[in-house]
Amino acid sequence: MNKYLKNIGINAQKAFEKKIDTKIKNKVLDKFAYLINKNKFKIINQNKKDVNFAKKKGIKENLLRRLILDIDKIEQIIKSIKIIIKLKDPINITLSQFKRPNGLRIKKVTIPLGVIGIIYESRPNVTSDVSSLCFKSGNSIILRGGSEAYFSNKILANLFRKALKDNKVDPNYVQFIKSRNRRLVDILLSKMEKYIDLVIPRGGKNLVKKVQKLSSVPIIGHLEGICHTYVDKDASLSSAVKIIYNAKLRNTSICGATETILIHEKCLKKFVNPVLKKLITKGCIIFADKKIRKIFKGYSKIAKEKDWSTEYLSAKVSIKSVKNLKEAVSHINKYGTMHTDAIITKNKKSAIYFLKNVKSAIAMHNTSTQFADGGEFGFGGEVGISTNRLPPRGPVGLNQLVTYKYEVYGSGQIRK
Repeated sequence: MNKYLKNIGINAQKAFEKKIDTKIKNKVLDKFAYLINKNKFKIINQNKKDVNFAKKKGIKENLLRRLILDIDKIEQIIKSIKIIIKLKDPINITLSQFKRPNGLRIKKVTIPLGVIGIIYESRPNVTSDVSSLCFKSGNSIILRGGSEAYFSNKILANLFRKALKDNKVDPNYVQFIKSRNRRLVDILLSKMEKYIDLVIPRGGKNLVKKVQKLSSVPIIGHLEGICHTYVDKDASLSSAVKIIYNAKLRNTSICGATETILIHEKCLKKFVNPVLKKLITKGCIIFADKKIRKIFKGYSKIAKEKDWSTEYLSAKVSIKSVKNLKEAVSHINKYGTMHTDAIITKNKKSAIYFLKNVKSAIAMHNTSTQFADGGEFGFGGEVGISTNRLPPRGPVGLNQLVTYKYEVYGSGQIRK
């Protein structure tokens, strides 16, 4: 095994064994937020190095948008840290307790997960979000960011380590892999099970597939965000136009962006032109089925089978007519990725059917799929969105970064 990574693993375990009380955790996070604010122009300068490097590499536009840091984004990072400070410490919480007939008292209590490896691309804010969330939940963390965000990630990780040192906490609670050697990622995934308890990938489909293939430890994550918005026959026209515009175009590069629109065939004439005209005013490219194209007065391309399973992450959207609510749910469960799907309707029964029958980790009624975000859920941020069937599912925030143990209290009982 690589000696450099082995030392990182050993240091992470040693740090994890040093338990920290809530007051110190919050002092560290408060100092981290202070240091980010104090050094915001240094952070932006380091980020410019990454942006220039990424442009030379020919990075995709959606990834470039995620990479760029400015004053507004830095203020959002600080805001997220402040929210995490205010959240209740998720460790040592009694989830349930009961007493057996033989007098044994049993408590189910939350504990940290352990050492978490984060492998991510493009987004420097991930460095601050996951470090803050993992530290507050008592976990130590090993960060391996993409080469395109190297300088941004490095300065943010170093500021967190300074916040730890200034509060006399082991700085190895947060470690950043400084080498850009991609071979280290393979070793981290396949040879570090002795030191790492969980791996969380944040990035594109290829990265997540690689992690799923190579990882020798459990992972939390999702491959793609093929999210749907279904317009029911009982939908409000004004709501549909407003929600779909936001769900698709507010930020096309996030995994919660709507990629496919489904419309009930009984209301095509009412909804198709108002909904799609609003989208094309911002240059959105439409891939539509034959029924939609007959009605739509603007330009569109014919949708092919592959479009129903495409995550565009850009100003493109596929749109399909469906016979009824059941067909909409069936389509979502066939082509979706169990991420986030929404229904727009005034019919409560239809809404309940949709919410209960789509397999999504997040199911929504009369709102934008772009709310699929830990910050919007009040989690202060997220380490990712999990579409696993096993928990945690949806936004993985502070309360999802724990496991539990049973504490059994006796008074001399022996089993017969």
